[in-house]
Order: sequence, then structure tokens, then C-alpha cells
Amino acid sequence: MVFAPGEKPGSEPEEAKLQIASKQIVQNAILRAVQQVSREIRQGEAGAGDTPRGSFRPGAGELTKKHEKK
Repeated sequence: MVFAPGEKPGSEPEEAKLQIASKQIVQNAILRAVQQVSREIRQGEAGAGDTPRGSFRPGAGELTKKHEKK
């Protein structure tokens, strides 16, 4: 087996550990994002009052001046 500069024997198991840890970090981040969106949707529905679920709300999803690209 030939090693690249800076690479040492035994780094393959370490690489596998890093890949597993990286996947777990990404999965946790995705899970948190989905949970946050779910909460926001529920809060929006609860605060919508007489707006039927899934109906069109003018201005929803539009960029504000703060978010517009210049």
C-alpha cells in the first residue's frame, strides 16, 4: 500500500469514523430543520384565523425589501 504525503498507516478507520460522524451531523441538521418548518407551519395555521388551510395568502413567500437582492 502506498501512502500520499501527510497520510499515515491506519488512517482508513479514522476516515470511516469521520464519514459516519459527518452523516450523523447532516441527518441531525435536516431533522431539526424539518421540525422547525413543521412548528412554523402549525403556528401559522393556528394564527391564520379565518384563512382556510392551504389557501392563497397574498404576499406569502414574497421577498421583503430586506431580503431582495441588489
